[in-house]
Amino acid sequence: MNKSVLILLNLSIIVHRFTFSAAILDPNDFLALQSLRKSMEDMPGSTYFSSWDFTSDPCNFAGVFCSGDRVVTLNLGDPRAGAPGLTGRIDPDIGKLSNLVEFTIVPGRIIGALPATFSQLKNLRFLGISRNFISGEIPESFGELKRLRTLDLSYNQLTGSLPWSVGSLTALTNVVLCHNRFSGSIPTFASQALNRLDLKHNNFSGPIPPGSLPSSLQYLSLSMNRFSGQLDQLLPSLNNLNYLDLSMNRFTGLIPGSVFAFPITNLQLQRNLFTGPVQPDNEVSIRTVDLSHNMLYGQVSPLFSTVENLYLNNNRFTGSVPSTLMDRLMAGSVQLLYLQHNFLTAVPINPMAEIPISSSLCLQYNCMVPPVQTPCPVEAGTQKTRPTSQCMEWKG
Repeated sequence: MNKSVLILLNLSIIVHRFTFSAAILDPNDFLALQSLRKSMEDMPGSTYFSSWDFTSDPCNFAGVFCSGDRVVTLNLGDPRAGAPGLTGRIDPDIGKLSNLVEFTIVPGRIIGALPATFSQLKNLRFLGISRNFISGEIPESFGELKRLRTLDLSYNQLTGSLPWSVGSLTALTNVVLCHNRFSGSIPTFASQALNRLDLKHNNFSGPIPPGSLPSSLQYLSLSMNRFSGQLDQLLPSLNNLNYLDLSMNRFTGLIPGSVFAFPITNLQLQRNLFTGPVQPDNEVSIRTVDLSHNMLYGQVSPLFSTVENLYLNNNRFTGSVPSTLMDRLMAGSVQLLYLQHNFLTAVPINPMAEIPISSSLCLQYNCMVPPVQTPCPVEAGTQKTRPTSQCMEWKG
């Protein structure tokens, strides 16, 4: 067989492979995959795209899953922990994959904006592009993704407000937008199936009106934003929560007593502007309660005696520490009790008593001389007692 015949034979095989590939996959899907491949590259050390040979069946590409002749799942990048990700942008041709149900990109260096053509993916249920460098705003047209259940765009550089159209999506179960640069108020969430809302570490602001969050929520994290307003009408309706973190905001008003009955292990309300006395409805069974750095006052409730780790420091509590709380501390049931920087006047403890090694107690900078000397965190300072003038002023 001469050389020219061999060349023709090899060319025929290549053409046949390409024709076969295009024939079993919808042409729009085929072109969309090509566009996505051209817009992205493997980062050094990644070999994810090595299987993307368009002379073969794209349904056999790494991360591509088909149903019939359509792509239904596209997971871009090596999913193994610590594997290098991808670099580049998301090509607008992503919108041509009209049967796509799931789309993810592993952590890497994908930059640029979210294409508005995502709105063409009417069957999309899962969108996960976490820990990349996506910027710009979420397109208003995302509100057309009526079947979307999970939206995870965490750890990117997204800005602007969260579109009200996204809040209107009734199928949402998980919204994870933490560690971005969002601002403004948040929409009312219409989905009665929403169980996870994670908006921490953004720049959201304003009040959260009653009824704007569904009672189906089980996980709510709003920490490190600039939310404000009172929560006495919002929180009691969220009684299915098993995780609640509202720390480092500007919330005001009373802390509803019903919050302490939530089936959670960790209640984080520190570093806000909460005021008033704190009155749980019943004994608190939450393992860790952090109410530090607020403007709470009144006496410390004995109903906190069942909490293992209790942070009440940097408030305006007065009076004596409940004896039941100190008894449980001495028995080792309370592992941490921070009461520094308040206006407390008495602690029912024997000055000769030895605090269990497993427990931590800090009492300094109150309106009394601490009856026992215990190690305190560095940020508590070195002053053992509060100046008498401050104590008299607060008492008055």
